[in-house]
Amino acid sequence: MAALEPYSGLITQLFESGKTHDEISTALQRFGAPQCSVMSVRRFCMAHNLRRRNHVSDTELETAVISSIYRGARNLNPIPYHAEYMGHKIHMDQNEKLAMFGVTHVVAVDGYSSKIVANATMPIKNNLIIYEEVYKSAVVTNGMWDQVRVDHGKEFYLCLFIQEIFSRHRHNLSRQPYVQTTSSRNLRVERIWPEINNRVNYPLKQALVHLVDQEAIDMQDSTVKFCVSNLTCPLSQIGLTRVVESWNAHRIPGRGIPNSFAAGGCPAKISEDLLPTASVAADRYEQELGSSLSRESTFGVDPFHSEEDRSRAEEDFAIAYPDLSVIFDSVVNSDYTIFNEALFCLLNVTERHVGNVLMV
Repeated sequence: MAALEPYSGLITQLFESGKTHDEISTALQRFGAPQCSVMSVRRFCMAHNLRRRNHVSDTELETAVISSIYRGARNLNPIPYHAEYMGHKIHMDQNEKLAMFGVTHVVAVDGYSSKIVANATMPIKNNLIIYEEVYKSAVVTNGMWDQVRVDHGKEFYLCLFIQEIFSRHRHNLSRQPYVQTTSSRNLRVERIWPEINNRVNYPLKQALVHLVDQEAIDMQDSTVKFCVSNLTCPLSQIGLTRVVESWNAHRIPGRGIPNSFAAGGCPAKISEDLLPTASVAADRYEQELGSSLSRESTFGVDPFHSEEDRSRAEEDFAIAYPDLSVIFDSVVNSDYTIFNEALFCLLNVTERHVGNVLMV
């Protein structure tokens, strides 16, 4: 980026005249400027505080509207919810508010206690991860639920498959092992998303949308997508973990504290050794049902040529940013400086270990 300093005045003039980063890069090439890729121009503009102003993007408007709707929403469900005990119903649902940046949350909530019994964050929805980190984790820790309730998404197929196979281990065998409903009727878990969105997803989304609108990052670039996801996933998981701990310990008016209600777990316990690993479960699913499940969960394209390259890049980034919670804390306080610096550091580290794949 230092190579562009002699052209600072020209870049500023072109930027203020409304030229895009791509057009500025083309102009610099005509002047024989070195290292004037679109990515380099973006970074130069960010470093010199050259930003587009006085406009609200469609994405920012959508984020504000959705946030307002959630804050003002009221439960209009006319049918009272009923769960007899811890272990009667478990509700699982996904949140894709950050899907465009390679982040998806999945949580599982006990219907009786309202306790969040398991959660996971992944780049894209994945049957194997959801089974291993959400369904299996909840069952091993608490016991077998009589009924799993989900929407009609395909990402829960493996969980429902295993729930049906081991249905004889449930407490009440007269109930259906699972029920698929519309998301609007999966209320126990839907009520939790506004809290997670406001405290985790919206702050991170606003930081990322700002970078996109400033043309500082190109989300059409597969490697940029990979890096954005690789940074935002662990950051959002930090926030999600905090929300889960807070939710499970707070007092629900007229009901009590979720942790207290769920203290005994489910009546029907099951051995961890009995439940298969995700890969074994997926193999059985494919053998018995004849359809395959996606086993990879990558957003964008993994640019690393070997695990050694990946490990070195991760080590370099960890040296620069050993505590990701510091980055997350700054974002939720509307200070995106550290987040921006960390993302560009990750992009540079990745570029250094895989070659000039980020140059446009």
